[in-house]
Amino acid sequence: MAQTLVAGVDTSTQSCKVRVTDAETGELVRFGQAKHPNGTSIDPKYWWEAFQEAAQQAGGLDDVAALAVGGQQHGMVILDKQGNVIRDAMLWNDVSSAPQAAALIEKMGEAPAQGDEPEDPIARGKQRWVKAVGSSPVASYTLTKVAWVAENEPENAKKIAAICLPHDWLSWRIAGYGPVAEGEDAHLDALFTDRSDASGTILLRCRIERIPPRPDRHGARSRRRRRCRQGARRRDRAAHRAGPA
Repeated sequence: MAQTLVAGVDTSTQSCKVRVTDAETGELVRFGQAKHPNGTSIDPKYWWEAFQEAAQQAGGLDDVAALAVGGQQHGMVILDKQGNVIRDAMLWNDVSSAPQAAALIEKMGEAPAQGDEPEDPIARGKQRWVKAVGSSPVASYTLTKVAWVAENEPENAKKIAAICLPHDWLSWRIAGYGPVAEGEDAHLDALFTDRSDASGTILLRCRIERIPPRPDRHGARSRRRRRCRQGARRRDRAAHRAGPA
């Protein structure tokens, strides 16, 4: 029986790792790793180069049946309509957008308190953000970084056609997409993410929905189920797109 191989790619803050595994046994077959540059803002081309190097070290991926990509969360990669990276990606550990995070909270708390909401507008703003998207803005989250670009680099903001996370950009490149010439289709609609990572952008609306208690397989009662709703047309895709600023 022919061996079925699968690959996992971890594009983290510090490096890219490629592990090729036997799908039946889970045993390691091959492995490669290449470093990323240090810093809090990085040109994504270095992630692509590190992936290519790590994949080569791992013996290539031509014989792999399936591949999955995971990695660092929250960072911001912004693309123009040709699929070009507009500026260096702002990573999760870039805290330049702390003022924008504070402003988003303040803005959300401006409307008068309703019901049992806090009287303090900052506390009220944080509570409203949590109810809306599951988290209150801090500098690591993607939306605050987009707000920073809009405020500090308006010319770059005007070019934005798509916003994605670091490892989602790498997935898009691995799938064969990338920058194209003027007038060609960059297939920005092929960008995708998963719900966990999308929730870390604070661009995904999540809510807690109570459901009737039900027995699980151990006989315990389950009282809550978390459901996330996406605003994208494709339910399992959250490629975040933006029009001109």
